[in-house]
Amino acid sequence: MKKPEILLLISLMIISSCQKQSEATLGEEIIQIENGLLTPYRSSSDSISSFNIYDRMDFYHVPGVSIAVVQNGETKWAKGYGIADTETGLEVNPTTLFQAGSISKPVAALGALKLMEQGKLDLDQNVNDYLQGYQVPENEFTSEQKVTVRRLLTHSAGTTVHGFPGYSQNDTFPSVIEVLQGEGNTPIVLVDTIPGSIWRYSGGGYTIMEKVVEDISGRPLEVFLEEQILKPMGMTNSTYQQPLGEKWQSNASAAYNRQGEIIEGKWHNYPEQAAAGLWTTPSDLAKYCIEIQNIKAGKIDGVLKQETVEAMLSKHLNDWGLGPGLTGEGESLLFRHGGKNAGFSNNMVAFANSGEAVIIMTNADQGVNLMAEILRSISTYYDWGIDEQKVIETIPLPKEHIQEYLGTYLLDQQVSGIGDYYIEVEIIDGKFQVTDPNNGEINILSALTQDNYFDLSSGAEVTLEKDGEDLKIIFDQQFTFYKQ
Repeated sequence: MKKPEILLLISLMIISSCQKQSEATLGEEIIQIENGLLTPYRSSSDSISSFNIYDRMDFYHVPGVSIAVVQNGETKWAKGYGIADTETGLEVNPTTLFQAGSISKPVAALGALKLMEQGKLDLDQNVNDYLQGYQVPENEFTSEQKVTVRRLLTHSAGTTVHGFPGYSQNDTFPSVIEVLQGEGNTPIVLVDTIPGSIWRYSGGGYTIMEKVVEDISGRPLEVFLEEQILKPMGMTNSTYQQPLGEKWQSNASAAYNRQGEIIEGKWHNYPEQAAAGLWTTPSDLAKYCIEIQNIKAGKIDGVLKQETVEAMLSKHLNDWGLGPGLTGEGESLLFRHGGKNAGFSNNMVAFANSGEAVIIMTNADQGVNLMAEILRSISTYYDWGIDEQKVIETIPLPKEHIQEYLGTYLLDQQVSGIGDYYIEVEIIDGKFQVTDPNNGEINILSALTQDNYFDLSSGAEVTLEKDGEDLKIIFDQQFTFYKQ
């Protein structure tokens, strides 16, 4: 063998060895994160204890999870866990589609910003000047201040309807206009306060924005966003198609309720596409995060211009941007959004001024708490400082004091308005707990004082009180229950 060939062979062997070492290091890194899940609180008397992701999936009745982590402006790793469809046995992998829920909003918002850049839309113009076949109802609140796309994107237009439950496979699928006019399964979308005066989350407002984009572009929302936003960002495994087309269904996750049971028909459909209709993956949402980060850093051939992204990431009422929520300042500025559809729970968090992000998608209603524990593990491992475990000062459980408080409690009828609502206060296996048979929730309480208690898993606060001969407990300083 000639000397150049020997040198080439040695070089290839070194490269291969480095790649294997890097893969092994990354694999070890992921394993540490998978075994580093942390609850939001721990007692000052407890040592730090972490959990395995599969154990917590079982605990929260979450069949499937998908995660993507971005570092240094590129996707560092993506991995799926568990089952996407218990009826077919389909396992979750990085390409499995999940419903994004409200994460649909910041991605769809790019469509409106694109039209603005094209000179077809003024963010501060009355939306009724653009709408065709439908108008936002005028009333005393809109006499001087108008509904604008800027206000719709920042949830400050005064519009109603927080969110949408979706439609089963057997339901009639309404048009966007029918949804806005209250002819679907949600109330009419109205303006009930002066536009621009307050922040209030409104999926109804984003549905108006959807209609504006369709009317200006002359294209169905899913087509316009695919051509102008998704494909240019490389999000080729994503669609706003509702109901979901057959070609996508074989790789789509089913949805699961709080008990981990599959939803009838596997998932709900959402005509409110901009507000809740995106099917996607963490890896594709990572491309969205990276694109926004790169444009802000000076990329000149991005899906939007740098000045548009700067405006998008500028805080309006309640620290909301033109699509995403914003937290922090300067180098710590984050753009983020959660997503909740029937049987799906998701979270997306990205640094605006550096190339880090994490996207977590789950196929269950109880995914919210699990995602928080995963995010805490990832943030702790990479030292992002996003969400750290809080230490709560506790005392030993005063069992003698709480004995008289054990028993059945009824929610105060004067303030509830929901009929008889009972809970049980017990000591089980040495733990003080409140069981809610109405929804199956259990709060295990640690003592702060002899009359004040805290659930280290949920953050719920409970106070024991005596009112003459009446014994009562108060949840979160809001709900009062009397012992029966």
